[in-house]
Amino acid sequence: MRPAARPAVVSLNGSRGAADGPAVPMSPQELAESAVRAVAAGAGEVLVHPRTPCGRESLSPRVVGPVLEVLRGAGVGIPLSVPASIGAEPDPAERRARVGAWSVLPDRAVVHFAEPGAAALALALLERGVAVDAVVPLAGPAGPEPLERLRSWLTRLPSAGAEHVRVAADFTGARTDAPFAAAGPASGAGHQGQVGPLAGWWGSAPGGVLVFGRDGASWPALRLAARCGAAARTGVGDVLHLPDGRPARSNAELVAAARELLPREA
Repeated sequence: MRPAARPAVVSLNGSRGAADGPAVPMSPQELAESAVRAVAAGAGEVLVHPRTPCGRESLSPRVVGPVLEVLRGAGVGIPLSVPASIGAEPDPAERRARVGAWSVLPDRAVVHFAEPGAAALALALLERGVAVDAVVPLAGPAGPEPLERLRSWLTRLPSAGAEHVRVAADFTGARTDAPFAAAGPASGAGHQGQVGPLAGWWGSAPGGVLVFGRDGASWPALRLAARCGAAARTGVGDVLHLPDGRPARSNAELVAAARELLPREA
């Protein structure tokens, strides 16, 4: 029996810009229109990277708040998430200060546990009532430290707080061959130290598991999520092409393609 479906998260824009093609929404109004269409196609959550008018990512309440208000004002009634990362603010203390100054809150925020100050930032978000997607890269130069850092932090977190932390496994840079695509909760040795360390989280993480990858890792990661019953992420923030290699025309088209691969809800 295939696992029950989990929400499909759509990454509306990510680090993309106008040079990446017409599928990338740029203005707040374009982001809202793209989000509405993605929800109609089956998205269950929206991730948006707020930007200043000159295109720089920002955690300023004067940037984050208006974007969230535009999306909600357009009728986007599903959970909204924003990244709280080094790309928007390099200084860990300043990131916490920005989060503390938010007057309009997202439902979730993305915290990268490969970045300095991640645990303190995640705690500050939880204290404000914002759920956390704790990103751990399963490939690349960071090695196993981010996953171990997250594991250690979660063991010290009260269970009521841990329920609002979702493990977000980033497979960007991981192998995309058959062992990767076939790995799952029953195959803990599945991926030569990449899926393996994550095996203990399948089905046991209090806040659930989200699986994603960028560019060439995106669709294999989504197929892994389908096999394991994890939440999955797509959208032009992650990938610009469909599973058959054709350029995606919109976030909605990517979400529709992702829903075809994910298990149907009972």
